[in-house]
Amino acid sequence: MDGFDNSNLFPYCLIIPVLLFFIIWNLIPTLWMIGMSFYNYAFTTGAPEKFNGISNLIDIMNNDTVWGNLGRTFTWVLATTGIETVLGILLAFLFWNSAKLPGRRLALTLLFTPMLIAPASVGAFFKLLYEPDFGVINYLLSLFGIAKINFLGDLKWAFPAVTLVDVWMWTPFMILITLAALGSVPKAELEAAEIDRLPWTKRLVHIIWPYGKFVLMLGILLRTIDSFKTMDLIFMLTRGGPGNTTELVAIGLYRKAFEGFTMGWSSTLAVILLFIAIAFTSVYLYILNLSNAEKE
Repeated sequence: MDGFDNSNLFPYCLIIPVLLFFIIWNLIPTLWMIGMSFYNYAFTTGAPEKFNGISNLIDIMNNDTVWGNLGRTFTWVLATTGIETVLGILLAFLFWNSAKLPGRRLALTLLFTPMLIAPASVGAFFKLLYEPDFGVINYLLSLFGIAKINFLGDLKWAFPAVTLVDVWMWTPFMILITLAALGSVPKAELEAAEIDRLPWTKRLVHIIWPYGKFVLMLGILLRTIDSFKTMDLIFMLTRGGPGNTTELVAIGLYRKAFEGFTMGWSSTLAVILLFIAIAFTSVYLYILNLSNAEKE
């Protein structure tokens, strides 16, 4: 009698732990959050949760603070993702075309360091650099006769200052993604284009983009979603101030949920943000599919 063949069970043994992790830490909390969004529930009152249908949604739709935070968040996403993508592509092409440059590996290693640091640590570090009285940045400006600037406390400078920190931290990620996209381009086609003396613009459009677009678009999608939920970096730098100049929707959600303890209202806002993130993903996938359809 042949022994029991458990080879078919091996794939299931690999996937079950991941599936359980997803169900416990993703699916169940998400379903709980969606359910809680239909209730009026606040920890501070001590009263039991009360079903109120879509009252939370109506209140959010009529809340000027939420709309202001969403507007600043979309501005933040466009600014940070756009700048990081452009800089990442330019620097990636620079490193890609200098494969034999001495010290290239060391330079890349140092360049990738910022994205390995915790955002809260980056925020604390740059808060010291931006300090108006003894910060390094203001000291360097004073050497050129420029007056001290309260970067994080000035309404005009706060948003650009925190944007610059995010760009410093996450541009290396876009460099890495672009290098991965460029690495997927067949060398044979690039060599053929070099022999035929094909202009760089045509190489980019007809060779590099068709092979690298999926990886690059995936990187942009990840940065878009990550920028949309930015909280810890700005919270460490300005806590959303001065006033509400740098208050993004994630910071407003944090304050409602963990300072105001209005869990029902906060759950509704979190569900809205979830659907916005899904919409971002759908748009990027549509662009990729449209590109593939045009190619065919």
